[in-house]
Amino acid sequence: MKYLVLAYGDEKDWQALTKSEQDALLAQDEVLRKRGDVVAAVGQTATTVRAWDGTPATAEGAFAKTHLPLAGFGIIEAVDLDEAVKLVAQTPCARAKGVVELRPIAAINM
Repeated sequence: MKYLVLAYGDEKDWQALTKSEQDALLAQDEVLRKRGDVVAAVGQTATTVRAWDGTPATAEGAFAKTHLPLAGFGIIEAVDLDEAVKLVAQTPCARAKGVVELRPIAAINM
């Protein structure tokens, strides 16, 4: 099963880690990449798009307001939720005072 991984974390918490701590956490991202999983970091700006009447309308900012910004996303393959949790538990946001949200993917064109 594929899972969408949404990683939330604050840059200040990341910067509070030592370089060796950062490198150790980034190594888990590399483990996922080598498995063929998608791992991506995102910028802090967001644009929300709505086209309810067919005409696009945009607004600056994220749709969902959270106390931690979205830092990255991924798509991982796992046998079940337990395995998915184990795969992301050592990633930067899960360890550096952020959170990782997992959502099963119902359909994908990959």
